[in-house]
Amino acid sequence: QVQLVESGGGLVQAGGSLRISCAASGRTSSTYAMGWFRQAAGKEREFVAAISRRGSITYYADSVEGRFTISRDNAKNTVHLQMNSLKPEDTAVYYCTADPGPAQNLRLGVNDYWGQGTQVTVSS
Repeated sequence: QVQLVESGGGLVQAGGSLRISCAASGRTSSTYAMGWFRQAAGKEREFVAAISRRGSITYYADSVEGRFTISRDNAKNTVHLQMNSLKPEDTAVYYCTADPGPAQNLRLGVNDYWGQGTQVTVSS
C-alpha cells in the first residue's frame, strides 16, 4: 500500500510559477512509476506528467510540454511538479498518482494509487 499526499497548491497569476509536491508513504516510492493528473471543473481528469521509477524517463501532455517539469527524489519518497508560464487553463485540482507498472502506462489513468488532490488556480 502507498499513501500519497499532495501539497503546494495555491493561487498564482498567469505567467507565474508554482511547484507542487507529493509525499509517498508506505512502500518505498522507488518501486512505482509516479505522475500527475488534473481535473478542471466540469471536465474529465487528464494526464499531465509521468516519471519512471528511477527518474530517467519522463512523459508530458502536449499542453504542458516545455512549461512543466516532473522530478522525483526517491531518498525522500517525493515527486514534484514544477509549473512555469502558468495559464488560466491550467487551473484544476492536481492529483498525484503511483503505479507499479511502467511510466508509459501510468498515462492511461488506470493506476493503483491516488492522492486527494491539491487546488491550483491561475488568475488572468
